Amino acid sequence: MRIVLLGAPGSGKGTQAQKLMAERNLPQISTGDMLRAAVDAGSRFGQQAKAIMEAGQLVSDDIMLGIISERLSEPDAKDGFILDGFPRTEQQALDLADLLDQLDQPLDTAVLMDVDFDILMKRLTGRRTCSLTGKLLNIYFSPQEELDECTNAGGELVQREDDNEATIKSRLDVYREQTEPLIDYYRKRGKLQVVDADGTIDDVYARFLGAITSN
Repeated sequence: MRIVLLGAPGSGKGTQAQKLMAERNLPQISTGDMLRAAVDAGSRFGQQAKAIMEAGQLVSDDIMLGIISERLSEPDAKDGFILDGFPRTEQQALDLADLLDQLDQPLDTAVLMDVDFDILMKRLTGRRTCSLTGKLLNIYFSPQEELDECTNAGGELVQREDDNEATIKSRLDVYREQTEPLIDYYRKRGKLQVVDADGTIDDVYARFLGAITSN
C-alpha cells in the first residue's frame, strides 16, 4: 500500500499516519524526518543536503527526490509507505511519479484529509500546552474540565509563538496557492480519495481506512 497524504496544516495527516503505521506496519515517511535522518546518516544525498542547509539555502527537489529514493530502498518500505509532506507542488508530483515508476513502486492512492479552513484556524490557533503536565489541549475543542484541571492546579495554558493567527493564515495561504492544485492532479489520474477529517481521531481513522481500502 503506497500512499501520499495531502491536507492543510492541522488537518490531522500526522495523527492518522501514525495510527496506520502502528496498525499496518507501514513506515510514515515525513520529509522533515527523512531529511534529518539522511543528514545524520551521511548518505550521498544527505551530505549534499547538509552543505546546502549550512549555507542557509533550500534543499532542491532533485536532492529531496534522491533522499526519498534512498529511503524507499530500505527494507521496511518494501511492502508500502505513507508519504507525508512531499509532493507539495505539481512539478514535485510529476517527478515523484517518475521516480516511483523507476523503482517499480507506483503510487496506489493519494488521500486528502479535508477540513473546513475555519476549523483548521481553531485547531491551530487554539492549541495550548499545560505548563505543569505538558499535556496538549485546545481552548476551542478540549473539554472545559481538562482546561480547568491545568489552571486550577496553578498551571498556565501556553501558546506556541508560531500558533498566532497571522502566522497560521500565512501557512494556510501558502498551502492554498502551492499544494491545493495537487488535488486536481491526483483526481484527474484517478488516484484521489477524499476523507472528511472533521470529528474524533477514531471516527476520522475509520473513514481513512475506508478510503484506502476502497481503491
